[in-house]
Amino acid sequence: MVEYGQTVGQGSGAGGSGGGGGSIDVGADIAAAASDAVARVAALPPQTLLVIAAVILAGLFVLRRAF
Repeated sequence: MVEYGQTVGQGSGAGGSGGGGGSIDVGADIAAAASDAVARVAALPPQTLLVIAAVILAGLFVLRRAF
């Protein structure tokens, strides 16, 4: 609705790469992706977080020995 000034925030929706308009604010998209990732990790049970931490530490030790 151009009358209410909402076309800037929603994109034009005109032709191009087939994206169909939508958000054109890359910074907001990156922030939303980071927020979603944090929310997803926060929702994991503690046992899963411990396993993930152990796998990351083991990977770091392997990389340290390899290089």
